[in-house]
Amino acid sequence: MYTLYFSPGAASLVVHWLLIETGAKHELRKLDLAAGDHKRPEYLALNPNGVVPTLLIHGEPLAESAALLLHLADAHPNFGLAPEPGSVERGRYYQWILHLANTLQPAFRTWFYPHEAAGEANAEAAKALARERIEATWDRIEAHLARRGPYLLGASASAADFLLTMLMRWSRNMPRPATEWPQLEALAQRMKARPSFRTLYEREGLTEWA
Repeated sequence: MYTLYFSPGAASLVVHWLLIETGAKHELRKLDLAAGDHKRPEYLALNPNGVVPTLLIHGEPLAESAALLLHLADAHPNFGLAPEPGSVERGRYYQWILHLANTLQPAFRTWFYPHEAAGEANAEAAKALARERIEATWDRIEAHLARRGPYLLGASASAADFLLTMLMRWSRNMPRPATEWPQLEALAQRMKARPSFRTLYEREGLTEWA
């Protein structure tokens, strides 16, 4: 039994999506970030970083979206969301998830909160650099998909594609959203066509980028 602490559209989205995709039994605890729910003592006792998501697994808290993604894919192997352990494809799978989590996701943090990285006086410069990094990542993935797609690992979707789709969604209001890259747009459309995506949107009350 899983319990997911989430906020609609936040980094918890991909974990919620995989719970739905795998049919795992779970319950949801919605946090109002604007009201500071994620900074309350009772939540900090579960996640000292004060961010979402936190996933309780039989009552034990785990955090970090990418880590939870890797765990869920392994915990529900019948859904084929992760390659065979020890295989070269498994290495590529780790490579993509860590690249997305370590390179792309922090760039989005800087894009949305540039003052955190550089202070108010340098916020615009930080935001411009974040945009460059994000678009450079789209360039790289676009070229990869053209050669080895239609998904990150080839013929079928893995948990890495779920993470990629969440991050593409975050770019929807940027000057050049990810969907301006044709291969990425095609991947996004395939992922959004999954029944689990529609259920996810209904549960989180999302409408944009549907």
